[in-house]
Amino acid sequence: MRKLVLTPALLALTAGAALAQAAPQHEDGPGPNMVIEVADAEGNAKGTITLDLLQEVAPNHVARLVELAQSGAYDGVVFHRVIDGFMAQTGDVQHGQKDGDTTLAGMGGSDLPDLDAEFSDISFQAGTVGMARAQDPNSANSQFFIDLAPATFLDGQYTVVGQLIDGWDVLQSIKKGDAGANGAVEDPDYMATVTIVE
Repeated sequence: MRKLVLTPALLALTAGAALAQAAPQHEDGPGPNMVIEVADAEGNAKGTITLDLLQEVAPNHVARLVELAQSGAYDGVVFHRVIDGFMAQTGDVQHGQKDGDTTLAGMGGSDLPDLDAEFSDISFQAGTVGMARAQDPNSANSQFFIDLAPATFLDGQYTVVGQLIDGWDVLQSIKKGDAGANGAVEDPDYMATVTIVE
């Protein structure tokens, strides 16, 4: 299982926290950038999100994201779990293809092995990109999430892999899920194409 593990109390703390969240201001660093073209369930373009990947912070996780993006594995993968005021999660290449059965989206990864954690002292703030994992800290694989608001309760427990540097409005527009179903999204938006720019 690759879902973030959150208690109802933590979900209550995050609910509605980002209603007036200002766009984060992160500089484009030396790492490669991941460019995500977002589309709605009908295939209509919603815009582009650009993530600066922090190769110096989590080299193995960033290498995994780059490998999957360059192979085309992320193209067509849905944002299966989106919690207003918290985060948008995607990257399940096994169960998250928009044209497939997405009922298990969030439970899978890729055909590559899981990764050992690369925790850092970077705090989870609006626009921070982290790797999703199961209970085992060394279980991240292909899924990642982008914070819609500060989520410092995740600090030191999930591997930070990047920061959003462009497309805050697009990120905020991603279709939200049902809070009563832990953010599961019906007819979700998806990553139409994902490319890496060095």
